[in-house]
This record gives sequence, C-alpha cells and structure tokens, in this order.
Amino acid sequence: MKLIKAALAASAFWPLASYAVLGGAPGANAGATARSMLQSAAPRNTSASAAPYTMHATEDADGVTIHEYALPTNVVFAVSWQGPVRPDMRALLGSYFPAFANAGASQTRGAGPLVEHSSDFHIESAGRPGHAFGKAYLPRLVPANVRVDQLP
Repeated sequence: MKLIKAALAASAFWPLASYAVLGGAPGANAGATARSMLQSAAPRNTSASAAPYTMHATEDADGVTIHEYALPTNVVFAVSWQGPVRPDMRALLGSYFPAFANAGASQTRGAGPLVEHSSDFHIESAGRPGHAFGKAYLPRLVPANVRVDQLP
C-alpha cells in the first residue's frame, strides 16, 4: 500500500500530457501540462468508427493550447496552437522547424502574419502581444475528406 501511495505521489510531479512533433507520433514531445483531451473526428456524412483522424488537445506551462491531429496510422498530420505566446516551435515542428525559420527570416519583422506554403509543409502563424495562434500541416498527409481550414 505504501508503494502505491509513493507511486501516486511521484506521478503528480510528472507532466500530465505532452504534445506531438509534426510528422511524428502523437504525444511524442514532453513539456505540456494541465489538461488533455482526445477526440475522434469524422466528416458529417460518415460514422464515428470511420474517423479519418483523432484530435488531442493539451495546454503547455505558458497557457498555450495545442491541438494535434493524428491519422489512424499514429502520425500527426497537423498541429494548431492558441495562447498568450507562441509555443516552442522547434519542439512542435521537429524536422520542419528549418522551413519555419527560413520563412520567418525572409519576412519583415512586424509585417503581419507568417504564411508559408510548399508541397510538403504549410504554416500560418499570427497574433499580437498576449495572443498568438496558428497552424501547421503536411499537405501530403491530410486525409482526402478533411478540410484543414475547418480544423479548430
């Protein structure tokens, strides 16, 4: 009984949730805490059992809500965020971070939202002080019947 209590006490100090790396497995990145939600999503004209993806929401220590959208094959095809600051983009985008950094470097600072689109990576990032939001996705992985512009 003491071992169970000790394990429960120790687990209280571990993160309750984590968020994914784009193109990786859901929850593959540590660092998010507070709340976690998993939801299957299907187009309106299909059954829930045929859901083309699942959505997992977490909130990081800075209060940023991160949604990850994963295929049934356990690969994250899109992520979105909203909060008082931008999340750790290097951790969130993984191997796609250089594309994000290059897009940001070519844009004049403060000139509006960052939008970069190529055949293998798309990102939209915008906001103002105290409110950042955006999404990134891999067009080749988006299910055929899913509209990325409708992802929350």
